[in-house]
Amino acid sequence: MFLIALCCIFGRLGWWQLEREQEKQALFDQFENAPMMTIEQALEKPEGFSNIEAWGHFDPDRHILLDNKIYQGRTGVHVYTPFYLENGDALLVNRGWLPMPPDRRQLPDIPTTSEERMISGMLKRPSAGGPQLGDPDKLSTDHWPQLVTYFDLDAIGAALHLELEPWLLQLDRDDPAGFEDREWRAAVMTPAVHRAYAWQWFSLALATFIIWITLGFRHGQSLREQP
Repeated sequence: MFLIALCCIFGRLGWWQLEREQEKQALFDQFENAPMMTIEQALEKPEGFSNIEAWGHFDPDRHILLDNKIYQGRTGVHVYTPFYLENGDALLVNRGWLPMPPDRRQLPDIPTTSEERMISGMLKRPSAGGPQLGDPDKLSTDHWPQLVTYFDLDAIGAALHLELEPWLLQLDRDDPAGFEDREWRAAVMTPAVHRAYAWQWFSLALATFIIWITLGFRHGQSLREQP
């Protein structure tokens, strides 16, 4: 009975991964077919993705550097900079990847001007925080830029003394205000990964079922051979 229960569990995990594949595919489809909107229209949406253009200016001094981002085998950071819209609202912009210096006590230079400009990119809701190891990042209000391990929009807004829009703008790869690694995706894990996990679980379920059949056959054979 234990093997049958285990087989059912493995099968259910496989179906769950197939369900996650469908959900992730729908998310990637939304990303690929994101509509073009004004920034005002996009900020009023409850969820989803939008291609937008926005006029305003960057904060030239205050940046959040999200650590442990790997690009082409190198360790670096993603640079998040506040962008002030024409109406005074603030939006956090992911400008891409910069390498970390060999001496991690130093942070990379982040060339930024405060001139008025148009930026374009993909507007999305920030990803929910996953499991965290260790203590939360403690952000200072007067020391910039700052290196963080986990992205927390509320904590970043408090450190900046800003009421940030509950959105994140991923800067277009052709926008000159950005850096490297701006091949954005809807999520880190693709639908194909969930499908591969599903077949792994189904394979385990099949193997468990075969073991159960084999053990049952051998047990029955041993009973028939008894005098």
